[in-house]
Amino acid sequence: MPTIRAAVPADLSAIGRLGAMLVRLHHEMDAARFIAATAQTAEGYAGFLGTQLEEPDALVMVAERAGVVVGYSYAGMEEEDWMTLRGPAGVIHDLVVDAAVRNAGTGRALLEATIAELERRGAPRVVLSTAARNEAAQRLFARAGFRPTMVELTRERGALTDRS
Repeated sequence: MPTIRAAVPADLSAIGRLGAMLVRLHHEMDAARFIAATAQTAEGYAGFLGTQLEEPDALVMVAERAGVVVGYSYAGMEEEDWMTLRGPAGVIHDLVVDAAVRNAGTGRALLEATIAELERRGAPRVVLSTAARNEAAQRLFARAGFRPTMVELTRERGALTDRS
């Protein structure tokens, strides 16, 4: 099993690499909806998540196997949100595991640890979203007790419409 712990600055390079992998994966699923990774994506991801390490309402955790960071989660405690019609919640923004170690329990362990920490901080619920085509993630989340509550729809400018 992996070791799950709070991220530290020394983890940021690995987190940036994994964040860039997440961007590439989403872009491959739907290039019109998701941004493409660039040569700066890993550094940008690492830089942003580095700012979150000391934020009191943020949570960045890593999964390690044999001393190597192979996954991370980024979550936060959020107050009531009128835009999403949601009460206070723990919100998981990212949960990613290196493709080389998937299906070995790392994602589940990281997810459970993230949920446990959000609940320890008082989250009455935990919400997250996933790409519509990311069926493996949806299965993981369903097994952990998540249920679908929202569906995002995207329309590109100039899209054909049904005028019947």
